[in-house]
Amino acid sequence: MSCTYTALSHQQLLKVEGKDAFTFLQGQLSCDLRDVVKEGSRLGSHCNIKGHMISLFRVMAKNDECFLLRSHSSLAEKALAQLKKYIIFSKATATLETEAKGIGFYGSDLLDILAKLLDVSADQLPTSPSHTLVTETGILCCIQPNRYEFWTTEEQQNILLAVLQNEAQQMSLEQWILEEIREGIADLREETSELFIPQMVNLQVFEGINFRKGCYTGQEIITRLQHRGILKRPMYRVKCSATEAPQIGQMIHCDEKEGVGQILLVAETEESGVYEMLAVIVKDRAEKDALWFADHVAIQVLDLPYTLDTRLFESKR
Repeated sequence: MSCTYTALSHQQLLKVEGKDAFTFLQGQLSCDLRDVVKEGSRLGSHCNIKGHMISLFRVMAKNDECFLLRSHSSLAEKALAQLKKYIIFSKATATLETEAKGIGFYGSDLLDILAKLLDVSADQLPTSPSHTLVTETGILCCIQPNRYEFWTTEEQQNILLAVLQNEAQQMSLEQWILEEIREGIADLREETSELFIPQMVNLQVFEGINFRKGCYTGQEIITRLQHRGILKRPMYRVKCSATEAPQIGQMIHCDEKEGVGQILLVAETEESGVYEMLAVIVKDRAEKDALWFADHVAIQVLDLPYTLDTRLFESKR
């Protein structure tokens, strides 16, 4: 079938709403909330004062005073606690949307099925990355032209999943994450929270960092790297064959030095025992040395679907 789907059971929504919701998030997240309001969504990180990402969200606007922040479920409570540390000074609230559930759609021809499911015309659907459609029952976000997320209530999710059994083919959550890896879209887990600054996971590629919007938590460190520093550890897509799945947070080594990289995401491919991963690795090691896990399981560096700005790796002094 040209449409596959899966329940996004690994993720959870936070909701920030109120008169000051926009201003509050603009002063906390790395993305520009003006872009979120204009297009519907953006990737964005919430960092500590050292510029290290506590959380990595997909931020979606329901309206000018209500924003949904999609996070991995292992970090949702921590993400909420960090937001609440600062929101007490704003006319806004931050809560976990425990009843919100997501469905991921993947395929070459999704518009007709999505239009039927959501009871809208096909020309109403968003077709550009990060654009959204807010409906009476939820919010539809275009990740790529062949990938969408729809966030709704648990009751509505169950209705849609029942309909989809006859309209599309169910895919595994592992396959969904594999597509994220192949698109080079990072995500954080409990094991990788507060380890990386946004540029290390290529967040600037997706306009998840805005360098002109003004101050936000961690902004000084992030901007200094962009304009004065050298990015030494970007994110790569890599592959290995192994008898056991590599683990998120696991270290990567080379013959000359241990701990030259660390895994962000991992998923088994269509070939049993072959895994693709996103990993932050020392650039010189990734491009010159043989990489491996424990027990010398070899790692192969693969292409990403985008090119990083070479100026990130050049001295600005």
